[in-house]
Amino acid sequence: MLARVEDAIGSLALLVMVVLPLAEIVSRRAFSRGIPGSGPIVQHLTLWVGFLGAAIAARDGKLLALATGTFIPQGVWRRAADIFAAAFGACAATILAWGGWQMVMIEREAGTNIGADIQAWVAQLVLPIAFALIAVRVVWRPGFNALNPIRDPNATRPIDRALASLGILAGAVLVRTPSLVEGHALLPVWIAIAVAAVAGTPLFAILGGAAALLFMHDGVTPATVLIETYSLSVSPTLPAIPLFTLAGFLLAEGRASERLLRVFRAWFGWIPGGTAVVCAVLCSFFTVFTGGSGVTILALGGVLFPALLKDGYRERFALGLLTASGSLGLLLPPALPLILYAVVAQIPIEDIFIGGILPGILLTSMVAAWGVREGIVSGAGRSVFSASEGFASLWAGKWELAIPVLVLVAMFSGLATAVEAAALTALYALIVQAFIHRDLSLRRDLPRAFTECVTVIGGVLIILGVAQGFTSYLVNAQVPAKLVEWVRGHIASRLTFLLVLNLFLLAVGWLMEIFAAIVVVVPLIVPLGVAFGIHPVHLGIIFIANLELGFLTPLVGLNIFLASYRFRRPVLEVCAAALPMMAILGIGVLVITYVPWLTTGLLALVGR
Repeated sequence: MLARVEDAIGSLALLVMVVLPLAEIVSRRAFSRGIPGSGPIVQHLTLWVGFLGAAIAARDGKLLALATGTFIPQGVWRRAADIFAAAFGACAATILAWGGWQMVMIEREAGTNIGADIQAWVAQLVLPIAFALIAVRVVWRPGFNALNPIRDPNATRPIDRALASLGILAGAVLVRTPSLVEGHALLPVWIAIAVAAVAGTPLFAILGGAAALLFMHDGVTPATVLIETYSLSVSPTLPAIPLFTLAGFLLAEGRASERLLRVFRAWFGWIPGGTAVVCAVLCSFFTVFTGGSGVTILALGGVLFPALLKDGYRERFALGLLTASGSLGLLLPPALPLILYAVVAQIPIEDIFIGGILPGILLTSMVAAWGVREGIVSGAGRSVFSASEGFASLWAGKWELAIPVLVLVAMFSGLATAVEAAALTALYALIVQAFIHRDLSLRRDLPRAFTECVTVIGGVLIILGVAQGFTSYLVNAQVPAKLVEWVRGHIASRLTFLLVLNLFLLAVGWLMEIFAAIVVVVPLIVPLGVAFGIHPVHLGIIFIANLELGFLTPLVGLNIFLASYRFRRPVLEVCAAALPMMAILGIGVLVITYVPWLTTGLLALVGR
């Protein structure tokens, strides 16, 4: 019963997020004024979608964690790691739930109104509720996360739950007796956090728990973390992320992939390596809307992998190509990391959209070129070009192909803001899939697409929210200023700085998920970019291009594990298959870094 209520509320909130921006466009055009309170309401609905979605993700075992826990051997060590990971996650969630409750009580006394006579504290209630639910659920299902999706849910023993529940007790003790942390040595805390991360504790608990404990060590309430979480979650442009993600899910639920595959095969299938080129381009298109969440590999892998093998490509090449292609497209508008980077770095979304076009095309082209080479070497089959089939496929796929044009025209014509363009895209995808092609059933498929979207967004936004709290601590500790001072004292050359930056970001991509990395690391590197005279948009593209490599990092990259799960291949086999693609993309990142014109050329051309 609770699951149905959660799914219904999350889906309803997401639906209202689509409707209100569309109504805003109509009202502005028809009556020359917007809808009072529309913007703040949509922003606070993002808070509900994000954190209720996180509770749903915890319920379904889909919270993101480092993949290191999957390498612990089965048996007593694995069981102990799962229990400790769940206990630490429950402890962190309990502390954050208490911090959220403190914030709600403070806001209730302040009596802030967000619009339509809705009190801010009512919207904020989702924070303590969600974290409390998560605390219980990670205890109930220890050892479950999105990177470990094949474990038997019946394998959890009551004694495991009892031991993991000690984490809730520990969290309650810490919030009632903060003196246990305040002013004491931090080394035991850092050891516990490191062990929990390796054991497989969800990422939100690692970042949020670290932030809360650091603040408590300085005598500051953990509510500070939630205040920062709230400030990011109600950012004016953040709602674009769940709305574009919804558009991606609607496309994936229909037969859009089949129509687009037909288009690209008709136009590129005749060249050597044509099917590989098609895979790179098609995956890049889908990843633009799914943000590297793994939907591309899960949704398209079942279609593209057999197609590559049927045309004579080596299995290892096909595996590596699809693993790498699952993160292609992150530099092309309106990719979700571009939007988030613009929010955190406080630069215009339109500028980073323009700046990412040529670098995004470059990386996709390099992977496609490797596919051409493979086609020549392996003698893979290719189709005969037919003009009639080419134009017929264009006609069949015209609605899907128009989506990027719709987004760019809506934003750059002044018709819509980024959030409104995202809502327009979601509506367009729904109309195309449900009413024009009739591939999407409103009764059967639409509720599932909404629920899955809410779950994925929840798993991401909870990490973003607590990461903002961790970043706030770093800023308060003057870490960015100290970092700038240190770098300027040891690195004089701009070219050397760019090389060091690339190496640093590769390490970040190895350790952190891309969305969390944006929130935590961007405030640290933006001052460095200013100090060395790097264009802010160029810095952003360098950042995202490097983090794109993080999806392919051996042993810990998200694409590695999703491909292993989707194609039922050992992780080490997927790692080996992806290494050539990682090298190719690494060369592309260096080109993007040292040829800034690729990023700034179009910006200069359009006068931005």
